[in-house]
Amino acid sequence: MLKGFRDFITRGNVIDLAVAVVIGSAFAAIVDTIVSSIITPVVNSIGSADVEGWGFEIISGRPDTLVNFSAIVNAIVVFLITAAVVYFVFVMPMNTFQERRKRGQEPEPEAPAEDVILLQEIRDLLKAQATRP
Repeated sequence: MLKGFRDFITRGNVIDLAVAVVIGSAFAAIVDTIVSSIITPVVNSIGSADVEGWGFEIISGRPDTLVNFSAIVNAIVVFLITAAVVYFVFVMPMNTFQERRKRGQEPEPEAPAEDVILLQEIRDLLKAQATRP
């Protein structure tokens, strides 16, 4: 029972799914806070004095019509940082672990081609005929 559970857990697709769900959601909040505290002020400094942030208002004087490019840049940065952390901390070590596990296993020999099988049958038939009195 424990061996079956271990095999289930160490399968690549189960580990990938667990990493994507748990770690992705956990790091998203941390990365979002870092980006909004550090990168957002830098990106917003690019905007003009009339508009808060990096963007423009479609109708002047109405902040609800603001097209905010800094929010898009922040979302992209959050995604890239989260993806990098998940890849380098979890996916890459798991791939290394699976490669080491596979090194200990010998690959199955390839099945002989059809022409080789046919030649072996002919050889066996000729050998059988030669041994008959």
